[in-house]
Amino acid sequence: MIGDNLVLTVVVYGLILLVLGLGLGYRSQIAKFFGEVKSELAKCTWPWDPEQTGLRKYKMLIDSTVIVCITALLLAGYTTGFDFVITNLISGLTKLVVRI
Repeated sequence: MIGDNLVLTVVVYGLILLVLGLGLGYRSQIAKFFGEVKSELAKCTWPWDPEQTGLRKYKMLIDSTVIVCITALLLAGYTTGFDFVITNLISGLTKLVVRI
């Protein structure tokens, strides 16, 4: 029993059985999917040299992460600024129209 609640216990176990049943029904598609994922990951080039050690090993990864963070902050600033300008413009126009 889950928390002395029979309904919750039945629902949880029912969902578990449903997921297991669907997993068995789509077993070949799931196996095919994971096989394709494995083959695609084998084709990837990873952003570090396996022979390097320490932080130098992850220099490209760290640099890329910093660039992504800076770009996200710039995009957030641009979006916020644009939203501020448009909100004030619409608010001003609304007040102007209400006065007329």
